[in-house]
Amino acid sequence: MKLTISSLALAVAVAFAATAQAQSTQTPPAKRDAAKPEQRADTSNRKAKNAEEDAIEQQAKADKAKCDGMKANAKDVCMAEAKAKEKVAKAELDAKNEKDQAKAQKKVADAKADAAYDVAKERCDDQKGEAKDACMKQARVERDKAKGKAEKTADAKQEQRAEKRSQPSAATGGTAPERKPAEPKQKP
Repeated sequence: MKLTISSLALAVAVAFAATAQAQSTQTPPAKRDAAKPEQRADTSNRKAKNAEEDAIEQQAKADKAKCDGMKANAKDVCMAEAKAKEKVAKAELDAKNEKDQAKAQKKVADAKADAAYDVAKERCDDQKGEAKDACMKQARVERDKAKGKAEKTADAKQEQRAEKRSQPSAATGGTAPERKPAEPKQKP
């Protein structure tokens, strides 16, 4: 009997000690929330981005489901279009959160060019022989042209940014325009 009471008392003492330890090491909610407001902003941004990604994936599933009733190359073209739409939407979502917008817009343009090329390849599969070869060549040319245009645009935006940085301004401590000395007033 004494052993049971002793072990029960020991268990209660350990429980109280554990509770006291947990209470002393936990930060109050007010301090915890005020400590890192930027972390809350990051969390909400991450949640919003995840929600948008989920919406893109749901739309892609719906687009792919529409292709199930089709047959042969029409189904392949439909699937390529659905995948292309998803790829472009994800690239645009990533670009929205990117710091370097010129680089982000280049990635979006590249994704669009690749998506259009993938769809064009599937459409070319309907053709045979030289017509198919010509179709594939035209698709490659259009993709390369779109990627080249995206590269030029990104380079131009980067050059504009570099020029803005190199130009001094009065507000940032640059040199102000020269003033002409005032002419002395003549007495009549």
